[in-house]
Amino acid sequence: MGMIRTMRSVVRFRSFERDPDLRRMQMAANIKDLRAIAEKRLPQGVFDYVDGGAEDEVTYARNEQDFYNWEFVPSVMRDVSSIDTSSEILGQRAPFPLILAPTGFTRIVDPPGELSVARAAAARNIPYALSTLGTRSIEEVADAGAGGRNWYQVYVWKDRGLVRNMIERAKAAGYEALCITVDLVVPGRRERDVRNGMTLPPKLGLGMMLEGIRKPGWTWRFLNADPITFSNVVGFHEEDGTTAVALSTLVNDQFDASLSWADIEWFRSLWDGPMIIKGIQSVADARRAVQHDIQAICVSNHGGRQLEGAPTAIEMIEPIAQEVGDSVEIICDGGVRRGADIIKAIALGADSVMVGRPYLYGLGAGGLKGVEWVLDFFEEGMRRSMALTGVRSVSEITRDLVHRRP
Repeated sequence: MGMIRTMRSVVRFRSFERDPDLRRMQMAANIKDLRAIAEKRLPQGVFDYVDGGAEDEVTYARNEQDFYNWEFVPSVMRDVSSIDTSSEILGQRAPFPLILAPTGFTRIVDPPGELSVARAAAARNIPYALSTLGTRSIEEVADAGAGGRNWYQVYVWKDRGLVRNMIERAKAAGYEALCITVDLVVPGRRERDVRNGMTLPPKLGLGMMLEGIRKPGWTWRFLNADPITFSNVVGFHEEDGTTAVALSTLVNDQFDASLSWADIEWFRSLWDGPMIIKGIQSVADARRAVQHDIQAICVSNHGGRQLEGAPTAIEMIEPIAQEVGDSVEIICDGGVRRGADIIKAIALGADSVMVGRPYLYGLGAGGLKGVEWVLDFFEEGMRRSMALTGVRSVSEITRDLVHRRP
């Protein structure tokens, strides 16, 4: 009995969490853990569609690894009892400088899909960009993220009437900004999808269904959910049907390889709010964006899913910032996995960062609660790293806070 009393005095067991989503979150210490949980819950083809990159996935791996090329130069005894992570994104205050990236086919990860992401973002006043290839409509996401900061991401498609329709709907629904993705004039070769027999969008063929049997939770959720469609395209081309599989030819045939800088004026004729160019990968193109009066540029290689051998965002931030200065807001997209990564990007000249896969891992691991976990993780990690490096506000994050490893 004495031993039991002694153990009780020094050991505290965590209470049992009845919510299964929260219980899974308790097993995660970082984004890598979330990724592992999502991989266990999702069919392999679905997970690979989310997780995979182009060709040999060297660029995809470097997106994350290149953050380790930069080390902090901490200052101590700085009175970090009060830390302010807030920042401005497109002229509006945000609790911390993070944006949720546009991702296609989100409902294949969890049935509510984009609605959960929009709700989590709105609750934190974090911008969320809905993809053209989203599986919830512009209007549904606006309702789910009511009061939040919704952006709409567009691809330049051959059918400009369809693009015009989506932009007009986003404007009517109160979206804050238009995010034009310019690095997908043709789809990259994502070889995990090739091996799995997946296409863009994924087709749930025999192999996928057999894999689904091994993941009964995922299968049950999707058998009881509404059919998955590219919700912002359905009804525009009635002859193409309403399922994602039937729309696949339309989507693949629509990417416009004739995209040029001259198209920016066409977008401006339809949209009078802030515009972001997503997919900038060179100093020269950053300069051109400024010349075209773009409000923000997203330095991005599409998560390593397009051009194998493209530069990583964190390596391009400083030269781009040195060239364009304060003329345009700079968003660093790709490889951000910790709050410390946000600080490194800002120190090198970014104004904010954008993340995609991390919140998809959260969605796959725990639905809405998983996305909320990811936002908490990044904000708390940023706050901790600021304290440990001796900075108390985002304005104190300067270039001398980091140096490149020899």
